[in-house]
Amino acid sequence: MPSSQEPLAIAVGDRQIGVLPRMLNRHGLVTGATGTGKTVTLRVLSEQFSRAGIPVLLADIKGDLSGLAVPGEPTPKVIERIARLNLQDFRYDGVPAVFWDVFGNEGHPVRTTVSEIGPLLFSRILDLNEVQTGVLAAVFAIADDAGLLLLDLKDLRAVLAHVSENASGYRARYGNLATSSIGAIQRGLLTLEQEGGASLFGEPALRLEDLMRVTPDGRGTVSVLAADQLMKAPRLYSTLLLYILSELYENLPEVGDPERPRIVVFFDEAHLLFDDAPKVLLDRIEQVVRLIRSKGVGVWFVTQSPLDIPESVLGQLGNRVQHALRAFTPKDQRAVRTAAETLRQNPGVDTVTAITELGVGEALVSVLDRDGVPTPVERAFVLPPQSRLAPLSPEERSAVRRASPVAGLYEKVVDRVSAYEALAARVPEPEPPGEAPVPKRAPRTRRGDAEAGEVIGTFAKSAARGIGGQLGRQLVRGILGSLGKSR
Repeated sequence: MPSSQEPLAIAVGDRQIGVLPRMLNRHGLVTGATGTGKTVTLRVLSEQFSRAGIPVLLADIKGDLSGLAVPGEPTPKVIERIARLNLQDFRYDGVPAVFWDVFGNEGHPVRTTVSEIGPLLFSRILDLNEVQTGVLAAVFAIADDAGLLLLDLKDLRAVLAHVSENASGYRARYGNLATSSIGAIQRGLLTLEQEGGASLFGEPALRLEDLMRVTPDGRGTVSVLAADQLMKAPRLYSTLLLYILSELYENLPEVGDPERPRIVVFFDEAHLLFDDAPKVLLDRIEQVVRLIRSKGVGVWFVTQSPLDIPESVLGQLGNRVQHALRAFTPKDQRAVRTAAETLRQNPGVDTVTAITELGVGEALVSVLDRDGVPTPVERAFVLPPQSRLAPLSPEERSAVRRASPVAGLYEKVVDRVSAYEALAARVPEPEPPGEAPVPKRAPRTRRGDAEAGEVIGTFAKSAARGIGGQLGRQLVRGILGSLGKSR
């Protein structure tokens, strides 16, 4: 395993260029027009990080990254690149990979709970306006105060229906809960379900430690999230990655600047994180990117242009790989100038001209040195990947999935007692503070009452387990609206 002082080679120009493991939590940026080599660069970075013992999480946007799991083959382009860069010790090799898929088709199911996502990120998924977001936040608060677990979409629907029926009783404490806003949220849930988004919510929820595995021989596991189908719901895709980043920030202890990061997360199609995002979310993303470095997490954004990244985030991305950009329009020309200006200048490289002339697989590279200072930009060719460029066959993918260290842990859905079951049992509702008691539903028969009591008893035990024994205490959500520690 390379030491933290030994660069991980990623490109060759006049010299070999590498990134230092201990500088990977200073984050990075890979940019370039479509077809210029960003995906291969992402693959090479992931291979090198894995071999250095660093786990990686990346999204497979085009469905062509599964070949990371097996050794490559001597294709003409790879052979040509090996010869051009005079790579004497090049060898084909795969990386330990685990496949994940929200829909459970191309990998282990990825789930989280509605409560863990929180109202801010959930509003992002549903594309709610400010007023509707406020109402959704109130609905989450009502569920928290009542000890109602929001695990899946049917739980949220049940609480929405309950709040709609009893809005007047909650108004004094939680504000106006307009029926029109609740209706908009319910319609958003319907659209989300039609897009297949219901698959994301439920249990067992994804455990962070399963994304941060290191094999017995010291290699970091590369978690490949199937995203070709997920990209049909781009807000769901971007919110899932933001949620994972938030969970890493909220749950990992401070480690300062470690020898190598605990995990590196790649955000492909990074513009989706920022497009039309409200200012409060942009501010929190900037804060997470700034602070998560001390948790030993590296964040690398992959997108077409530096203009896709807000300046407050762009300034925190110390390692840069800039592929070719096209300058056909005034906006394109601004992107070229911006890309050139954000790289540390080298007197021997005309960056503005070079960015428009780079060939496929060629890039302008600037990395952080041992003191954390960006090196002068160099023109170089990215190394050829050692894993297979072609995707795995369905049979090969199934074999990798069966041999996975998490095989069987996430495949079966667990549907424990939560808000839906508690409300469906017609348990007397908690009286909103400061208001007249909410009208109760008609009493049930003794048998029905006994059944309801049994359900709520089971629910109380389940809820107590679900919130760490803090039933009845308000839950404090984390920096991006996910579930943080109870206070």
